[in-house]
Formats: sequence, C-alpha cells, structure tokens
Amino acid sequence: MNRVYVGATSAVLAVAIGGAAVWTALYQESSCGGNAIAGGNVAIGGPFELMNGDGMLVTDGDVIDGPTLVYFGYTFCPDVCPFDVARNAIAVDILAEQGLDVTPVFISIDPERDTPEIVAQYASDMHPKMIGLTGSPEQVKAASQAYKTYYARGTGEGEFYLMDHSTFTYLMLPNTGLASYFGRDVQPEEMAEQTACHIAAN
Repeated sequence: MNRVYVGATSAVLAVAIGGAAVWTALYQESSCGGNAIAGGNVAIGGPFELMNGDGMLVTDGDVIDGPTLVYFGYTFCPDVCPFDVARNAIAVDILAEQGLDVTPVFISIDPERDTPEIVAQYASDMHPKMIGLTGSPEQVKAASQAYKTYYARGTGEGEFYLMDHSTFTYLMLPNTGLASYFGRDVQPEEMAEQTACHIAAN
C-alpha cells in the first residue's frame, strides 16, 4: 500500500451518523465479534449502478463478487476518510497474509468534484486492489440509500467545501449480503479477525 500523506488543515469535519436508532434496533453483537444483523425489515446494501475509474458503468454484482469492504467517503476529505480507508487497506493486507482475498471499495459521495479519474487515482494511491466508484448525483444517492448512509454538503465556499457523512465500513459477501459493519474505533487487526471469521462462517 502506498503511503498517503494528509496535509494539516484547520477545518474540522463534522461527521454525522444518520439513523442511529435504526442501526441500534437492527444490529446486535455477532458470534464473530463486532456487529451482525439481528432482524427487521430494513435491508442494508442492495443494487447500485456507478462508474469505475475507466468511466464504465458497473453494478453491485460486478463489484461485490467476493468478500468486500465497502466505504462511502470523498477524496477531498481532509482527515476522516484517509484514515478510515487506510485502516481498511491494512486489514485487507492482513487478510491476504492469511490467504484470504478481500476487496476494498471506495464509493464517493461527492460527485461534483470526484470524477472517475480522480477516484481511480485516490483508490490506487490507497491500495492497489481498491476499487474507486463515483457517478451522477442520482446514482450516488441511490447507492447511499441502498446502504442507509448519510451525507450532505457541509461548510466551505466554492470548491473548498467539506462533506458531512457517515463513516461505517460494510463487510459484504456476495451470497449473503451484509455480514457486519465497522465503526471508526475498530483497529485493522480487529477488522481482519472479524472479517476472517465471517468468511469462514459462510
């Protein structure tokens, strides 16, 4: 994984976690540790159509063809996203050392600035296996709604605005859908351990 240097910034990104009550109701501790679905009528994850780094339209089926760690963020994010995405990349490398093939995915919630080329470069800088996805505002909104994520334009003028957004990482399995989700406090070793457990259980 290439090292990513995060420049100092005086801006503070306010991360809003939408639907906390819904998440609490739907999820409980898993036998693998962390979180797993506990039932309910609200599905997390689902169909989407987005553009990859080559500007080609891809679906969730094209992308989630094996164990996948899905994260919603944006490339101009000054602090939260780089650390979360780097954490996910480290977990993928730990899993690779165990012989487990897991794909990290980065979905931009900032289609105004994040072109396919920009997202592709960002993903490549973070991890050679990482898939970067973006799309039209409508496509991004549909993907976000499928995963019940939150995002909104925050403070800043002109091109130098921030985005408020939720920061969960989702472990998706192609045959069963959402296996677990990870908050910002989860360390890469813990993420790798829980991911390996879920893979073995499926």
